[in-house]
Amino acid sequence: GPGLWYEKAAPGDRRLGKVVTIAKSKKFRDHHGKVVLEGPRLIKDALEAGAVLQSLFFSTVGHLKELPEAKLKRANLVKVKFEDIKSWSDLVTPQGLIGIFSKPDHAKMSYPAAQLTSSLPLLLICDNIRDPGNLGTILRSAAGAGCEKVLLTKGCVDPWEPKVLRAGMGAHFRLPIVANLDWESVPSNLPAGVQVCVADNKDPGAQAETASVSRGAGGAASAPGNPKAPVKSKPKAAPEREDEEGAVGVCVPELAAQYYYENWTQTPVAVVIGGETHGLSPDALHLAASTGGKRLVIPVVSGVDSLNSAIAAGIVLFEGKRQLLRRHEQEDERQKFPVAG
Repeated sequence: GPGLWYEKAAPGDRRLGKVVTIAKSKKFRDHHGKVVLEGPRLIKDALEAGAVLQSLFFSTVGHLKELPEAKLKRANLVKVKFEDIKSWSDLVTPQGLIGIFSKPDHAKMSYPAAQLTSSLPLLLICDNIRDPGNLGTILRSAAGAGCEKVLLTKGCVDPWEPKVLRAGMGAHFRLPIVANLDWESVPSNLPAGVQVCVADNKDPGAQAETASVSRGAGGAASAPGNPKAPVKSKPKAAPEREDEEGAVGVCVPELAAQYYYENWTQTPVAVVIGGETHGLSPDALHLAASTGGKRLVIPVVSGVDSLNSAIAAGIVLFEGKRQLLRRHEQEDERQKFPVAG
């Protein structure tokens, strides 16, 4: 529009290179409190949620028309050659727009109305999710299921890494994502009376099964003829034992296990999804045990490897959503037709 001032980058302008440095390095992002977003869709989502744009590099003035003009007025707009964007871009098909934003603070964001009205008493805790594509996909599922909030513990990949942003498809600007938490500070970020359940994509049923079968007990978990058989992990003998270094071994609490499609949404509930290589941390299991939470098992055909963590998160979150919506419907019915006393 006529109201926007921009400058043309001179040949050899080094600023775009600086942007990429920020994008690629977590240390740099944290130290300068900046993140880099690429492409019109992500930049528009960020602006609408109230993220603060500092500088925008664009290749054609037409690109600016796709963005809310009022939000661009305070930013530094720099027109650069498409070739420059292309050489620095992280996308397979660069879209001629790269923005530097102040690192968004979830407490100051305004999330879309549709997201807020669909929000459920369902939270997600990510435990050691190291793969950026997986984390982005998980965030997208959490937004799609209507999660209230996502907590990322310290072992997770930084949500502001370019690959996570790309896979998240705007989820970062649809629901609160609290990153870099110590396990000690997780409870204060959860609602009162929450039950923490763990979705272990390293199928715990299988481990309990092999243990019980090798003992010659036909474990209930391994009864294929009876899909209703309860999945009960055998209590592992886990006395506090001395390790080689003389340290006391961690005692991992046993959680009641059940299939993910059985009821577990006595509201509100937080689901922990374990990482690809390490699975669930003892901290996650202790937190779940302390809230009376369950271990949610997704049964897979024997011999098949455990599910990818993003798939497991999607299955469990959307099942939680289904259970919660069904409960709402049943409560509505009861209000319409009170049972005669």
